This record gives sequence, structure tokens and C-alpha cells, in this order.
Amino acid sequence: MTTRFFLFGAGFLIGSIPFGAWIARCQGVDIQKKGSGNIGATNVGRVLGKKWGYLVFLLDALKGWFAVWLAAEFLQAGDATSVLTGIAAVAGHVFSPWLNFRGGKGVATSAGVLLGLSPAVLIWAAAIWGFSFFVKRIVSVSSLLAATSFPFLVMWLEPGRQALLAASFLLAGLVWYRHRGNLQRLAQGTENSFERKRAARRKGKQKS
Repeated sequence: MTTRFFLFGAGFLIGSIPFGAWIARCQGVDIQKKGSGNIGATNVGRVLGKKWGYLVFLLDALKGWFAVWLAAEFLQAGDATSVLTGIAAVAGHVFSPWLNFRGGKGVATSAGVLLGLSPAVLIWAAAIWGFSFFVKRIVSVSSLLAATSFPFLVMWLEPGRQALLAASFLLAGLVWYRHRGNLQRLAQGTENSFERKRAARRKGKQKS
């Protein structure tokens, strides 16, 4: 029991590291006051440039993977404990104590958790994300569809892993919860899309 509480606490603290906010601060930017105000890779990429967005995504994903590795490989914890440690890491990212319990949307950290628990599920979820983005060019839509696929992919690829199945529903629900603002903008037709940005750039070049 002591080991479990240690792992859950460690997972939460690992996940709580706000790489996006810290990297932006090193560039002289308060990322919570720019763009969408989110500390995740998408907003960092919009504000600071793609290379910084990719770096934040990688670091946020590594948080989730490392929390699972710490439980499953380093301390040889059981499947349920490893799954819950991964969930704790995502919770830490979303409710970071470093940022007054505000944080990111959990997509990259969830991807890292899935990498540690089931690479096959992650590969399929990433494929769904990629196909959706190719069609719609909207990051939030792709993230929501990929998150929604988690439970179905677990049922298909990891039958019998009840802890992982329960976690997949929880992760999907958390991602949807954190995208409430995006859902409102989607309903209003004002959500950011890469096609809209390209059109705006073209219009700006034509005016100049």
C-alpha cells in the first residue's frame, strides 16, 4: 500500500511539471496570457514557433511514459498500479500545483502513458489523429476523436485488461472535459484551423 501511494504521488508530481510554461518563460513569454492561454504543445507552437511546440509535446509525452516506466519496470508494480500511476501523471499535468492547479489538456501526456502501457493502442490512436487532421486540419477535433477511440482500441487490442479499459474511459473523459472551450468554438465556427491560418496569411500578403 505504501508503494502504491508513493507511485501515485510520484506520478502526479512528474506529470505536474509545466514544461510548456517554463520553456515559454525562458523565451520571455507568459504562455498563459498568449493565444488560447494553454500551456500545451499546440498553443506553444502557435506563439513561439513549431520547434518549441514539438519540444513541449515530446517532454509532456515523456512525463506520462516515465511515470508508467517507474511503476511497471523500475518498481515492478502490477498492471493496475501502473495504470493508476499513469492516470496520476495526466492529472498532474491537467491540474498542475506549479500553476495554481491549472495546466494543459492532457493529450500529449496521455499519449506517453499509452506508450508505456500499450504501444499498439497508441499507434492506432495516433493514426486516427493523423487521418482526422489530414481531413479537417483542426487539432482539437483530431485530439477529441483520438481520445474517444481509446476505450474501443483497448477493447480490441488489449482484451482482459480491465484496469487499462477503465483508465481509457477516464482519459477520454478528461480530454473532453479540458476541451470545453474548443467545443464551444467549434459550435460557433470560430475554432482555430490550419486552413484558416493559411487563408489569413495569404490575405495579409496580398494586402502588403
